[in-house]
Amino acid sequence: MRTRRTTQLQRPTRTTPASRTRPDRRGASMATESADGRTVASDLDDPDAGRATGGSDFSVVDRALYALFARHADDDRHAVDRKRYRGTALKTGFDVFLARAYGLSWLAGLAVAGWTALLVGALSPGAFAAAGAALADAGLPVPSLPRRYVVASVVVVAGVGAKATTVRLGSAYLRWRASARRAAIERTLPGAARYLHALSSGSDGPRAMLARVADNEAYGETAVSIRAALNTAALTGSLREGLGRVARDTPSRDALAPFLLKFREHATQGDDALATYLGMESRMLGQRGERTRERNVDFMELVAELFVVLLVLPALLVVVLTVMSILAPGLSDPVATPLGTTTVRALAVYGSAAFVLVVGGVAALVVSGLRPADQRVSYRAPRRPVALLRTVPSNPASAAVVCTVPAAVCVAAVLWTGGLHPVNVALAGYVAYALPVGAVAVRRGRRDDAKDREISDFVHAVAGHVGLGRPLPDAVERVAEEVDLGPLNPDVADLAFNLTLAGKESEGLRTAALERFVERVGTPLAAQTMGLVTGALDAGSDAEAVFDTLQTEIGRLYHEKRALRSNMSVYVVIGWTTALLVVGIVVAVNATVLDGFAQLSQTAGAGRAALDPNAVQPARDGMRFYVVTQATVLASGWFAGAAQRGGYAMLLHSGAMSAVCFVVFAGVGVI
Repeated sequence: MRTRRTTQLQRPTRTTPASRTRPDRRGASMATESADGRTVASDLDDPDAGRATGGSDFSVVDRALYALFARHADDDRHAVDRKRYRGTALKTGFDVFLARAYGLSWLAGLAVAGWTALLVGALSPGAFAAAGAALADAGLPVPSLPRRYVVASVVVVAGVGAKATTVRLGSAYLRWRASARRAAIERTLPGAARYLHALSSGSDGPRAMLARVADNEAYGETAVSIRAALNTAALTGSLREGLGRVARDTPSRDALAPFLLKFREHATQGDDALATYLGMESRMLGQRGERTRERNVDFMELVAELFVVLLVLPALLVVVLTVMSILAPGLSDPVATPLGTTTVRALAVYGSAAFVLVVGGVAALVVSGLRPADQRVSYRAPRRPVALLRTVPSNPASAAVVCTVPAAVCVAAVLWTGGLHPVNVALAGYVAYALPVGAVAVRRGRRDDAKDREISDFVHAVAGHVGLGRPLPDAVERVAEEVDLGPLNPDVADLAFNLTLAGKESEGLRTAALERFVERVGTPLAAQTMGLVTGALDAGSDAEAVFDTLQTEIGRLYHEKRALRSNMSVYVVIGWTTALLVVGIVVAVNATVLDGFAQLSQTAGAGRAALDPNAVQPARDGMRFYVVTQATVLASGWFAGAAQRGGYAMLLHSGAMSAVCFVVFAGVGVI
């Protein structure tokens, strides 16, 4: 049986300057010391910890709200809210959160009551009489009351309704927060279980194994939950108590809670039992994650169908309204708006354009949310100007910063001074900004894809040398010399050099070398796989066993990435097809229908028929068609970009579609 090291940890050893955590002696909670030295209760373990008992923990407003409204926390109607709160990992106590919600509810109630008093008090007596007559006609008994009583009643009802609604929104926020955290835990738990399985072959004890998971940012909310268990264990002196409390409070009742309880049970049965359990559980969680991804694919099909319907219908509505305006002169009636006088039909047209943009934005957010967290790529722009300019060709975040002024602002300013229509000015500025930034993002994405393909071969090659008994530095050096890894060659050469130095000087430099390699590669796949190597080797795990596990892990992750890309490519095609279909329909209607109906309306007007002679104007209506179509192609571009890569790819697709739309409409002479 292996000899394990027992490490008493209160928190993973890695800390950041901005936020350090330490056990709080006041109870089973964790206190967070911020950069300015203030201590704030984080209440990851005890929902009642964080009551406003310490003068330095809360602001003056929080103390006042706590004194006024904290008594509501003991009410039975908030029992469900307290239970939900335990799973949110908020940094304030439940009493303080509820006191803030009640304070905000009073503020909202008074504000709504004041506005209602102003609006209702400004109504004329005739309006009250008309409202009373309407209620009487509806069969409702309306007592004859003085006007001031009626105003007071309406104001009270509005204020009380706003107050109650605000408190309910606070409860809804807790429900949403717990649900979002549950989803985040269930996404990251399978990877954490596989990491623990790799660590189980080393000499660390259960507490040190959990501490390594908690210190790994790749495991997100799962790491946060394990960190809470470790802090509770540090306070109570019992890891069993810490795991039990987190299992009780976690929102992931079907995944994390049984995992922690079984982990606690098998940890007491010995090393082999724990390793066997972790291997079996990691496979079961992986299968569960696969079923979740299949459900997401089915849901994505429903989203795509709904998206297409909601995009096509507004364009068809605009066409129908334009044709019907000849027979329905009421559509041309003037309507006063804060921006000026317009017509009913114009409001419907521009309202449809706004609706389409909202649908496109929501659809893009939904698609991005369905993408697994471990396959979302984010970029950061360097702060130094020289580095910012140097990384423009390879970093979309840098390109987004640099291209703002020359591409968007300058192009729009030049076209504005040239007398171009404001809609085209705004679209041209957007296209000038979106295309170069999106092109940089696609270029970077292809380079990252090439590195992910090669890193799989790199891991297999290193695993072969490690299996022959060679040390890790020698194995990496041989692979760097003998294997052509394409775009990964410079990164592997740098890793081999750093590992050689680490082998000669200090074993502690090995972790730094692997972390530098992950940063240089810069892909989520590298971060997940090489992070497993770093932690497992530091824990004393057998190198051959680690790389065997790593080969399986990297193969699975790369397969998932390819499968996701294949599934999402269908929705990229749907986005482009929808955009081109709407462009074709609107251009065809404009070219074949508008001129004919314009002549019909003019002929009917000359013959004194009951038709509006000015209902159809090809130039005006063609521009309205163009606005709705551009809104549709922008929304389609956002959807297609979110399905392909997310983020900056949305700019590329929407910019390209907008440019195509402009060329088509300008080519046929509509604009």
